[in-house]
Amino acid sequence: MRDASYEFLKRLLQTPGPSGNEGVAASLWREQAQGFAEVRGDRMGNSFATLNGGGSPRVMLAGHIDEIGLMVTHVEESGLLRFSGVGGWDPQVLVGQRVLLQTKNGEVPGVIGKKAIHVMEANERKKVSQIKSLWIDIGAKDRDEAKERVRIGDVAVVDQDVVELPNGRIASRSLDNRMGAFVVLEALRLLSEKKGLAAEVVAVASVQEEIGLYGARGAAFDIDPDAAIAVDVTHATDTPGIPKNEHGDHSLGSGPVIKRATNLSPVVSEGLISAAESEGISYTLEADSRSTSTDADAIQFTRAGIATGLVSVPNRYMHSPNEMVDLEDIEACARLIAAYVKGLGEDTDFVR
Repeated sequence: MRDASYEFLKRLLQTPGPSGNEGVAASLWREQAQGFAEVRGDRMGNSFATLNGGGSPRVMLAGHIDEIGLMVTHVEESGLLRFSGVGGWDPQVLVGQRVLLQTKNGEVPGVIGKKAIHVMEANERKKVSQIKSLWIDIGAKDRDEAKERVRIGDVAVVDQDVVELPNGRIASRSLDNRMGAFVVLEALRLLSEKKGLAAEVVAVASVQEEIGLYGARGAAFDIDPDAAIAVDVTHATDTPGIPKNEHGDHSLGSGPVIKRATNLSPVVSEGLISAAESEGISYTLEADSRSTSTDADAIQFTRAGIATGLVSVPNRYMHSPNEMVDLEDIEACARLIAAYVKGLGEDTDFVR
């Protein structure tokens, strides 16, 4: 991955943006896109970057920019904050984490607290943590002081920077799916450097995926594309305890994962496979006999139906503060999408 792209990816990952509060991360994405595309936003918070406007077919590339987070729901008399999850959390990974609360007056640091093991009853030690038994401690002496700094409804993210590891691997919060928003913009940048592009291509950093696939649905209705490709993460299956007979064989470094599913367009899926093989890009296939639980689901049934494909990147430790991916997989995902879109012509038929 080129240095400038990698630096942008790291900045994007480290910018807080839980579902419904993606504005700062979206602004960063739009600023980057302005270098090579026509950029706009919408009332939901989606961001659009368009290349070769008026071309045909019109293709939407979607990666959601929101991340899972926390939301303050109550302030105790002691000044401790109760919270709920924004998106799906395993509460076990929250215990003892540092967090950054996003408030109208800036970031407020805090830590997630739990009763110490030393003062637990024997039966308590055997129970898994639940969010309702945890709290956020911002060091306030009482409720009044806490309320001067934090309001009900303020959101938080886990305070974890990008960790660079050997073999081109990184660990970070928000890889699901800030990485996808990066990929669709990187694919658009690659296409901007190519001549003879027939398609109009709209990269979208969609919002609110983690709470219901909402942003992509609105964006797809707005764009009304002929075809779309959603980009997300999928489970890497190269760690203990994940049965490959159920989830497939997708290791870090094995390349993009092309999904074949009953609700995806075989025209697009086969086109992605052909593009990968033509470009010599390693890939794996993933199957789903129902829906994909990604933005692809919302896009494919918008309006009269949109021919939709899904490309994913293997991700270890999903929905944790230390998700892990391989940078070569991310780069190959962008290259694959760019190659597929570049091969589309005005006469490409997505009807089946």
